[in-house]
Amino acid sequence: MTAADVQHTSVVRTKPLMSMQSILIMNLGFFGIQYSFGMQQTAVNPVYEFLGANPHDLPILNLAGPITGLLIQPLIGALSDRTWSPRWGRRKPFFLIGAIGCSLCLFLFPFVTALWMAVLLLWLLDASNNTAMEPYRAFIADKLPPSQLGKGFLAQSFFTGLGITLANLSLFVFQKTISGATEAGIPYWVVGSFMLGAVCSIGSVLISVLRTPEIPPSEEELRALRAKKGGLVPALKEIGEAIVDMPPQFRKLALVYFFQWYGMVCYWQFIALSIAKEFFPPTQEGKEEAVAWTGLVNGWYNIITFSVAFSLVAFAKRRGAKLVHCICLMLAAIGLLIVPSMSNQYLILIPMIGLGIAWASIMGVPYIMAVRMIPSTRFGVYMGIINMMIVIPMLIQSVTFGWVYSTFLGDDPSNAIRFAAAFLAAAGLLMLWIKEPRNVRDVDDVAHMPMGGH
Repeated sequence: MTAADVQHTSVVRTKPLMSMQSILIMNLGFFGIQYSFGMQQTAVNPVYEFLGANPHDLPILNLAGPITGLLIQPLIGALSDRTWSPRWGRRKPFFLIGAIGCSLCLFLFPFVTALWMAVLLLWLLDASNNTAMEPYRAFIADKLPPSQLGKGFLAQSFFTGLGITLANLSLFVFQKTISGATEAGIPYWVVGSFMLGAVCSIGSVLISVLRTPEIPPSEEELRALRAKKGGLVPALKEIGEAIVDMPPQFRKLALVYFFQWYGMVCYWQFIALSIAKEFFPPTQEGKEEAVAWTGLVNGWYNIITFSVAFSLVAFAKRRGAKLVHCICLMLAAIGLLIVPSMSNQYLILIPMIGLGIAWASIMGVPYIMAVRMIPSTRFGVYMGIINMMIVIPMLIQSVTFGWVYSTFLGDDPSNAIRFAAAFLAAAGLLMLWIKEPRNVRDVDDVAHMPMGGH
């Protein structure tokens, strides 16, 4: 077997079953990472507006997310695949560094005094988030046997919902209890939510890091690591090779991701403006009420997310992951289509149940399929490529949707929400095009699977 064969071989070996408590502790760090993401979803765009940004510019001002994700996650994935330290492990150093960066940025964000400062901090926050998030996906695939992969990825969905819920509910609760604002006009209740996020980010990741040891690589995996040249250039080369070697069904999943994530970004950017337009007076007080209510709405759909996350494991096993994800996306599409037509803000919570179910699926179910398509020695780089499949649609949305919004949607944020519904429906239908792979890793003895085999 040549060095290249070793590098692109999937090693299948028995991994010990983990208790549900251990799986939850392992994924607890995702809670803090997703709190940070929740603040980006709900609070960053209103902060931009408090600092004088024009709604037309919101997609461009949010370029940090897709660009840092495009550049950082695949690179971190490739580097973590090539890393092993008996003391520090493979994945944990990366998400620990990312969590420290997230905490610092969350702490500093509410003290910005100009729009350019907020944009710069968002770039740093996104870079830290991406550094932490990508190895966490690969960490699950590294640690869990095939029979528990569903629980592992949907535990991440659970903590995604819980983290984003706390972020959004903190905005709602603090808006009702904390008054005053900074000299730049950022309310102190926003400051309080960012401070809480800074503590959650580093605290939850530290618990996971200290309580969950990584599985040492086998002798065969160590040979594969030693056969790889270290450094930035070889890592970039491996990303390119992995894209070329991408299995056909993985490519189909990329098309699903385009519509899925383009639609989700439209929702996040314009839901607060839609709620403000439909349900609150056009005043500064009305704008703040709309931001707080958006926090409640987003918190509600994330409550649904962590409530249904584990039940999706059983449905995915019984009916297949692709059908479950299709149904979940269609529920979200129906819900978002209805939201702008509600007669008052309380009724929004009913159709948002569909988005909560879909968000649980988005954050877990496709990964159950993806890990069956890729070799175990390249989990890190392919998890990074999955993130490219997420952030490229975000990047395209950032540079195109401002024109779409003005030209076709009448500068109406409620039409932007309907547009998001249409894209999620398209993603759901495209899921039916994918041939779901059977789980080739449900074996007890060591075996080898060449790249792309099923």
